[in-house]
Amino acid sequence: MNRKEKEQTITDLRKQVEQFKAAVLTNYRGLNVGQMNQLRQRLREEKVSFQVVKNTLMKLASKGTDLEKVSSYFEGPTAVAISYGNPISLVKSLLDFQKTLPSLEIKVGLVEGEVVPPKEMKTLASMPSREVLLAQILGEIQMTGGQIGGALLSAIQQVVYAVQARADQLAGASDSTP
Repeated sequence: MNRKEKEQTITDLRKQVEQFKAAVLTNYRGLNVGQMNQLRQRLREEKVSFQVVKNTLMKLASKGTDLEKVSSYFEGPTAVAISYGNPISLVKSLLDFQKTLPSLEIKVGLVEGEVVPPKEMKTLASMPSREVLLAQILGEIQMTGGQIGGALLSAIQQVVYAVQARADQLAGASDSTP
């Protein structure tokens, strides 16, 4: 690869890593071509790019971006999975693939600017999606609002019953006076 090709590759890589939501660095040693293609296809369905990179070029391309935080992991055979959408789906897909082919090693992840070690990625993958979390929060808010409304209604009913009882009491007292 000559100098112009390297510069063009670095420029292309920089464009890819400037606005990602999540990136996962993997060691693909032990996977054959068919398995790599199977992994790429599975990740493509999740709208994730997966490519083998030359470490020195990726280090240069990541300068000044969030990916620079994990540049020390660019050693040995490295492939980078980059997601511009839901970061959880990227992590889930890689961990699912790793169950069937344990030779895929996850080195480190970078999710929305935070470095995530492989052990924490399993926890991240078990989290519900953003939409499910928002629905759960909305459900809690609605439930709380309903509880507050019920408590207010109960308090108002007690006041109305007390006023009615007093009115009945006064009406009974006025009926008994000659």
